[in-house]
Amino acid sequence: MSSEKFILTKEQHRILKDFHNQLIIGGPGSGKTTISILKAGQWVEKLKENQNVLFLSFARATVSRVIEAIDEQSLLSKEIKKRINVDTYHAYFWKIIKTHGYLLGLPRKVSILTPSNEAITLSSIRNAYGKVKNLSDRQKEEKKQDEKDAIRKLAFEKGEIAFGLFAELTFSLLDNCNKILNLLANSYPVIILDEFQDTNFEQWKVIQSLGNRSIIIALADSEQRIFDFIGADPQRINHFKKHFSPKEFDLRNENHRSRGTDITKFGNDILKGNFQDDYKGIKLFTFPSNNNQAFSELKIRTIKARKRLIEKDVKDWTLAILVPTKKLMRQVSDFFNQKTQKLPAIHHHAVIDMHGAILAADVIAFLIQPKCNDNDLEQFVQLICNFFYGKGGDLPTKTDIAEASSIQKSFDKLYAKIKAKEKTPKNSIINAIVEGYENCRKLKFTGNPYEDWLTVRDTLESSNCKRLKSIALEAKNLRLLNRGTQLREALSQNWRDSGFYRNALDIVRQAFIAEHFSISQSPEKGVIVMNMHKAKGKQFDEVIVFEGWPKWVRREIVSNPDRIVIGNKKSSDMTKYKYNLRVSVTRAKIRTTIMTPKDDPCVLFL
Repeated sequence: MSSEKFILTKEQHRILKDFHNQLIIGGPGSGKTTISILKAGQWVEKLKENQNVLFLSFARATVSRVIEAIDEQSLLSKEIKKRINVDTYHAYFWKIIKTHGYLLGLPRKVSILTPSNEAITLSSIRNAYGKVKNLSDRQKEEKKQDEKDAIRKLAFEKGEIAFGLFAELTFSLLDNCNKILNLLANSYPVIILDEFQDTNFEQWKVIQSLGNRSIIIALADSEQRIFDFIGADPQRINHFKKHFSPKEFDLRNENHRSRGTDITKFGNDILKGNFQDDYKGIKLFTFPSNNNQAFSELKIRTIKARKRLIEKDVKDWTLAILVPTKKLMRQVSDFFNQKTQKLPAIHHHAVIDMHGAILAADVIAFLIQPKCNDNDLEQFVQLICNFFYGKGGDLPTKTDIAEASSIQKSFDKLYAKIKAKEKTPKNSIINAIVEGYENCRKLKFTGNPYEDWLTVRDTLESSNCKRLKSIALEAKNLRLLNRGTQLREALSQNWRDSGFYRNALDIVRQAFIAEHFSISQSPEKGVIVMNMHKAKGKQFDEVIVFEGWPKWVRREIVSNPDRIVIGNKKSSDMTKYKYNLRVSVTRAKIRTTIMTPKDDPCVLFL
């Protein structure tokens, strides 16, 4: 494979000349992905015809970007491109478990325990321990073990496998069966690992096993660790060096994403805590500490940024609004949806946690399929309880748990009264739920999944039940029923086959699993609002980092929510906050704007 038409740096030339295990270190936009694709192409030419190169990454967004970069790489032939297989760690591990899991004692038929259903399963354990911040180290370990025991039991008894078990089970298979390891190595003699620094202990053990038979190329950024809470070890890069003795390559001084700006330099200076007076491509603005002015300033900056990108005629431009917390993200999204006398609404996409939305989809899917048996109402109530048990994900609230418990108890009491032919209580919370259920069961459907879905959602929203209203509100965050989506097509086919939606609930659940593993996501366009943690692995034309502000009472700060640094207070170790902010600001290709409160600026800049 020739690289004559591609301008390579000296270090990139070194990478292409070497054919051992490799460790490629580089910051945001340093060209790690581009050079790894060219390296993959070189390896393909050396492999047998039935062998391919495997490229693994954590995020589906990154996988989509890699696939796009491969397609656009003019130095690689179509035949070579076909032999570079790109996947997520989860998807690759699942294929191994699905094929060989029975060797570990798992049931022959296994299925995925989705994060939302895992949240339901673990809600009682998590609620019993309370808030993580109030737990001692010993209690945290006990909680972690109790959760693991619960999902392992579910895996081996029912074959429902949580994502958190994927790496552990995969390692057990590779460690106990050389035939599987040889089979995988024969298919993929070369494996490229993106975002290697974020691998947890179980994933690292899998990589060690794979590396016993295959060449491993690790792409890493030693200054981009923002996922320590999932078990990523700051020493992981050193572990790789010690175990694999790779050839090392350093691209940290190279910048291809935001070339012509000081964005990468600013990101590196955040880590040092030492700033220069001015940076090309970086703007810092302050705003007053009150809701109206803060959000209005953000909207004004967003409108100006959007105008800049449109006037520059940037193709499929992207503008990301990155905030520190989920709560602030929802507030920003709500404000963008509002139109005022002076400021228009801003069309945007909010990247939210989907636990609640997915469980709300279960409720609507159940209601568009016909009543199936005498336990139909009971199943409906169970889905509502599941919604409240699981909508909080890893952090269920006592309010939601109590809500689910209250609904179940009220239904059991009502059901007992009906069976005994006794008078039912008029003030039961179930009454409004039953009324909403019956209204939905009276609906007539058209066979158009989008219209029928909205009909059910609107009926729930207009009901007299606040619980059904909250389900309808969460369901608005779903976008899987857009024209041309697989879910919409599957529901349409289900209607054509039966004249009604016979299997809507199963179809919807399978669609979310397929969506989780999908590597053909279309990149987001336009204005995108997301949590700072969600931006990792992504890139945008412009970025606005916006944080919360203090609440003052009698000249004293009484609370300081939604800050880049918790409470905006300096501590002995500010490393994780610096890493997080660095990752956020370096997502931009053209410009990053940072917005911080005027009366209490972010402590990372002081």
